[in-house]
Formats: sequence, C-alpha cells, structure tokens
Amino acid sequence: MVRVKNQLVRRDSLIKGAQSVVTKYGLEGARLNLIAEEAGLTSGAVLYYYPDISDLIMEAGSVAMERFYEQRVRMLSALPDDPVLRINSLIRSGLPSGSDDVEVALLCTLGGSAGRNSVNATLLTSLYERQVSMYVTVLEQGAARGIFTLSSKSVSIARNLVALEDAYGYRIIAKHPTIDTQTANELILDYARMATGHPLTGD
Repeated sequence: MVRVKNQLVRRDSLIKGAQSVVTKYGLEGARLNLIAEEAGLTSGAVLYYYPDISDLIMEAGSVAMERFYEQRVRMLSALPDDPVLRINSLIRSGLPSGSDDVEVALLCTLGGSAGRNSVNATLLTSLYERQVSMYVTVLEQGAARGIFTLSSKSVSIARNLVALEDAYGYRIIAKHPTIDTQTANELILDYARMATGHPLTGD
C-alpha cells in the first residue's frame, strides 16, 4: 500500500513538473533533464514511469483538461438543482485562479501549438465542445423552467461563454494589468445576464 502511494505521489510530481516545464519552455523545450529537475527526481526515475516523454506531456495536458470538464461535471452533480447557481459556478470554475495558474498556462501553450500539432488540436477541440455541452444543459434547464429567457440558441450562448473563458483566461495568464480573475468573472457574467435575461445574482 505504501509503495502504491509513493508511486502516485511520484506520478503527481512528474505531471506537475511536466506542466511547469512546458509552460516555461514550450513543447519543443520540454526536455527530460528539465522535467526531472522540476519534479525533484532523477532522469532515470522519470524514464521508469514514462519511457516516452511525450506520453508524460500528453498526460500532463489531459490532467489540465480534466479540470475543465470532468471536475466541473462532478461539481454540477453536487450542486442543488438551480440553474442560476450552476451558471455562476461554471463561470467561476472556468477561469484561472490567477496569473500563476500552471494548468491554464499549459492549456494556453498547447493551444498555441494546435495549428502545427493535430493531436493537440483534436484534444482541445474535444474539450471545447464538451464544455459547451455543459453550458447547453444548464441553459436549457433554466429556459424550460421559465427561469431564463435565452436571447439566442442555447448552443450559440454556450459557445460564446466558453470562448470568453478561454479569451479572458489567456489575458489573466498574460498578466493583463486591468483583468484579473474577479474582473473576468464579472465581464463574462455581464454577457451571461444579457444572454439569459436573468440578473444571475444570489449564488
């Protein structure tokens, strides 16, 4: 049991190390020795768990993507059946915690490489569409119950909400001087209020 726990801790360190290295040096600069140093392990230990470094980088990206879909789905399932609360929670959870949010910085890096990396492009497109589906579900639930009066099709509103998350997330990571997480959250809510016909307060 202890060995399994140690292995999980090491894998977690490797994933965090890979995420950090990719955000600092890009995909092309994510070398074995840098990842090992960042994770506090030897190069041999890295290769023991991931003989192919590209598999580690892929898993590091998958973990970051899981945060923005699988974890949010679990969050929604644990919330009361309240579309207003759910929209507010989705918007908050779709933004970086701050400019030092490594997982969002990693996704920005992967997004920058998507034009020349078909695997990253496919994964990020899939993530985008799954996030859209989350919003569509909540929007349609609210509309069906007369809580929301949608200004356009639910899928159009959902696509805009996810696109705003991505755009403001990038600005936060880029340390825009007037856009932090709280400001971005309110800016997205401004659009969501117009799109749903609801003040979206009382979360």
